Amino acid sequence: MEAPDTNIAYCTQLVRDFDRDRYIASLYAPETTRGALMALHAFNVEVSRVREAITNPLAGEVRLQWWSDALIGDARGDVKANPVAAALIDAINRHSLPRQTFFALIDARIFDLYDDPMPSVNDLEGYAGETSSALIRLGTLILTGAAPGPGGERALADAAGHAGVAYAVTGLLRAFPHHARRGQCYVPLDLLKAHGVGREAAVSGTPTPGLIAALADLRNLARRHYEQAMAALGGVDPANYPVFLPLALVPGDLARMGRAHDPFVRVPALSPLRRMWRLWGAARSFGKASGGKAFRG
Repeated sequence: MEAPDTNIAYCTQLVRDFDRDRYIASLYAPETTRGALMALHAFNVEVSRVREAITNPLAGEVRLQWWSDALIGDARGDVKANPVAAALIDAINRHSLPRQTFFALIDARIFDLYDDPMPSVNDLEGYAGETSSALIRLGTLILTGAAPGPGGERALADAAGHAGVAYAVTGLLRAFPHHARRGQCYVPLDLLKAHGVGREAAVSGTPTPGLIAALADLRNLARRHYEQAMAALGGVDPANYPVFLPLALVPGDLARMGRAHDPFVRVPALSPLRRMWRLWGAARSFGKASGGKAFRG
């Protein structure tokens, strides 16, 4: 049975309020899949914002555990009373989404609750893979099912993996000033150490040449994954493109941050209208079978 309209409406509003890029991108998906995509992205909003709603990490772990329990039927209370959980479970059942992917995503979000350093670039890529990349892959299962066609699985996995890392790292770079103010740092320690910077200096609020160089390396990492995602998208069924649309925003965001002089000052994002226009342009080019070239430039 399809999730009630009230649950989908709630999810849609939540995504519109807190994840505008994915909200707009989902509007380019077929109407029959849009509700499930909104449920998926609303779930992501819920688990990615747990830290903003709690006073201590343990309370956050309890919240995340509730979501794991909800997916296996062990959550306390009536899970169906939670509109996001009810809509998500319906989407999982209707589209045969792998629950293990959700469990891994929830586990990865535990890192957000603490101020522990990100040990290495590999760890950062793994974190982004289990969160952002997984979200894209789940979205493709909603859009086209589990059979991408001969040779398509590898291209789809590569595109989702690299696109997720590019988008997640770019988002973390945009949020660097906010994270630093609360003592949190996603810049990998191996990058910082390569430029003679310690974790404490990275959240001190004082720009240093070493920190600026480490952040430049992180932007280059995002660009490399963006380029690899672009290469892989050429072999992906165009029906999957709606979940890749936010990738179109990565080059511009990285360019604006690269021109900033103080990494502790938030770089103004592209205006909502211009972001919407950029996503529209990418979607329009997709309609011309561009093979992903709409993301260029």
